[in-house]
Amino acid sequence: MEAFEIALISVVMMLLLIYLGMHIAVTLALISFVGAWVIKGNAVVAISLLWISAHQTVNNFVFAVIPLFVLMGFLVSAAGMGRDAYEIGQMLLRRLCGGLGMATVVANAIFAAITGVSVASASVFSKIAVPEMIRHGYTGRFAVGTVAGSSVLGMLIPPSVLLIIYALIVEESVGDLFIAGIGPGLLLTLVYCGMIYLMARFLPKMVFASGTFSDQAPAQESTEADAEDVGSAWGKIIPIMLLITLVMGGLYGGVFTPVEAGAAGAFLALIFAVMRRKLTFQTLWSVLIDTGKVSATLLFLIVAASMYSRMLGMSGLPGEMAEIFNELGAGFYGMLALYVVIVIILGTIVDSVSIMLIMVPLFIGALKFYEIDLVWFGVVTVIATEIGLLTPPLGLAVYVVHSTLSRPDISLKEIFLGSAPFALAMLFALILIIVFPSLSTFLVHALK
Repeated sequence: MEAFEIALISVVMMLLLIYLGMHIAVTLALISFVGAWVIKGNAVVAISLLWISAHQTVNNFVFAVIPLFVLMGFLVSAAGMGRDAYEIGQMLLRRLCGGLGMATVVANAIFAAITGVSVASASVFSKIAVPEMIRHGYTGRFAVGTVAGSSVLGMLIPPSVLLIIYALIVEESVGDLFIAGIGPGLLLTLVYCGMIYLMARFLPKMVFASGTFSDQAPAQESTEADAEDVGSAWGKIIPIMLLITLVMGGLYGGVFTPVEAGAAGAFLALIFAVMRRKLTFQTLWSVLIDTGKVSATLLFLIVAASMYSRMLGMSGLPGEMAEIFNELGAGFYGMLALYVVIVIILGTIVDSVSIMLIMVPLFIGALKFYEIDLVWFGVVTVIATEIGLLTPPLGLAVYVVHSTLSRPDISLKEIFLGSAPFALAMLFALILIIVFPSLSTFLVHALK
């Protein structure tokens, strides 16, 4: 049996084991070990593959960027900056038709710029935005759908943990990936806000409990804010801007490396949490434990993915895939379409990080034959992967919203239905970025 055929069988077996419920990292490591053994006919080679992957992958200073940005995200959440972001968005947009929905989207975008974790956004805004929107006359389905849909901005707008992981996989600059995420992140924010406005204007029964935007809902949204409230809201944006400026400005300005930017951001977030008296010893301990759990899980996945990538390299599968697509006449866009479709389908059963660790090594070798921009491809990958956070049956963002709310009147089905328009909006934004790559790369080229 040829190495190409062995690798192809291993990919099918891997997907089968994942679907049957085996842990992703264990599946990747097991399939890679067995695949390397069969391809080389030598168990020693497979054992060496395991050792090299474990030693050379995470035994690198740059991987410290993962726990540091994760820690920053948890500290920002503990400091209550998510509520601040929502109050800022509410102040700016509440008088528009569908304004509280747009405020939730904008608040998620702001929060994403200081956390980079979608799960944190979904958890925070489930507690803050959903009760407020329902109180102001929005339907429960629309409220939870808006929170779940806009939470995915956390993995696209920098500093994004998913962009960091992609950068480490393909050995691209973390800074370039962060810069490339800004344009698409703003685009998706605008697409979401535009969609909410059109829904509120032309499909009000989907948005407002009263079934109309012309009376009750706008009246509730247009409550006059006094000068004290406005001043308070603007005062809350200062810490957020300081944190964004420190991390992103320091990184883009060449003051910090990615690891140093993560450390500086985590330190400043810690200071804010202490100054606000939000950080008790118990809260700090919980933040550290959660950071350790998330970081260990991600690093274990990366080690397993490194084994998987090396096994694919041994087999020559990526090169064979490129030749097959060329012979079929599908070319680059055919392969890219297949890649996006598989990623979105995997999103129904697998989490975002695992999808990226499985699919990028499988396709990147083949796509390199077309001399693609790996930074642009990273943005495409993240958006396609994040669509999976809103799709059943897994829909991680949906499950986070459901478990955080714990409301018997809002079922998982309601949240999936509410977030469906946002998944379609993400697909629209993804198509735009595929057709117009400069939407994600113009800032990278402009700053070089």
